[in-house]
Amino acid sequence: MESQDFAVIPEGTVASPKGFIAGSAYAGIKSPKPDARDVAILASVTPCTAAGVFTTNKVRSAPVIVSESNLTDNRAQAVVVNSGRANACTGDQGLADARQMAALTAAKLGVQAGDVLVAGTGVIGVLLPMDKIVTGIDGVRLSEDGGHDFARAIITTDTRTKEIAIWVELGGAKVTIGGAAKGAGMIHPNMATMLAFVTTDAAVEPGFLQTALRRAADLSFNMVTIDSDTSTSDSLFLLANGQAGNPPVGKSPGDVSPDAATFQAALTYVCTYLAKEIARDGEGATKLIEVNVEGALSETDARLMARTIASSPLLKAAVHGNDPNWGRILAAAGRSGAEMVEAKTDVFIDDLQLMRAGRPLPFDKKLASGVLNRPEVFITVRLNLGAYKATAWGCDLTEEYVRINSAYTT
Repeated sequence: MESQDFAVIPEGTVASPKGFIAGSAYAGIKSPKPDARDVAILASVTPCTAAGVFTTNKVRSAPVIVSESNLTDNRAQAVVVNSGRANACTGDQGLADARQMAALTAAKLGVQAGDVLVAGTGVIGVLLPMDKIVTGIDGVRLSEDGGHDFARAIITTDTRTKEIAIWVELGGAKVTIGGAAKGAGMIHPNMATMLAFVTTDAAVEPGFLQTALRRAADLSFNMVTIDSDTSTSDSLFLLANGQAGNPPVGKSPGDVSPDAATFQAALTYVCTYLAKEIARDGEGATKLIEVNVEGALSETDARLMARTIASSPLLKAAVHGNDPNWGRILAAAGRSGAEMVEAKTDVFIDDLQLMRAGRPLPFDKKLASGVLNRPEVFITVRLNLGAYKATAWGCDLTEEYVRINSAYTT
């Protein structure tokens, strides 16, 4: 998991960059269990340049509304998160509660309430138990080693945490980028997805930071699908405190300097890793599905087709059952809205070619079923029309997914 420009930090967390601290506590919002946690704080010891990307769902949670407002000056110093209740569809009281969470965290840290971002995840349409939230925020103990605790507190139906940190050199300085995310269901983003938090000790100009985050989201979180549902709470935050001491990156939003390109690549790597971990840990999932579309007429076409194939319930079910019913791949490609010519299209499952130039090829079904019976399934569609390509990630559709979501609140 390395490139010529950066290396993954073993056991790295969202608090790995210099000057970041994190922690969590159990407030009783979620059901009690060993080492349960449901309120978390992530903070920088100094003010940060900040960026955010939010859900495009027209039903938007109170934390999304408050955080988007607090980011208008491209500054932030902390994030407070609760899991168990999304604080969505809760009206004026929900907004007041989200603002109170920011104010309580600000008082705890000695910063301005407007510099605190808020996020929530869980059941929609239920007010927060603010007495428990108050106690939880008060009980959070922040430290440089608190990244793992933060990651544990933000998950809901996830079976494990999603965390990463990497080193990268910028302007002769060693810079760290860390991240944590949660998400296993209601994942089909049109911005970022679920909740994701990225930190860096790099110095980055505000305009470029926002542009870089959107680019990274488009290539990572925006290419993940579990169940074709976009959440009301989707939030992706990026905080940069500049403590690495590098010359500021991004003289303009469109900066194409070597340092800007390196930062963009490293940020995209972190986001892609987290996005794939979300797909891999989809509710009830047993397999990660990677869909590659090649030879499209445009990037838009390639992205559209890849996401459509990855989100097909029929394909997801076939992958779960190790059924090499490749017609489902082609059918999803054809309905995606992307340009394609059937007579020019090739289809592969891993290295096994099932269709060439629009014609089905004979194949060993037992062998193909065995290829599908792996933890990672790779599907490739070559359109042979142009030079553009895209990758999307999803997971198989299982009986366990139905069980989880048929009894989510009961």
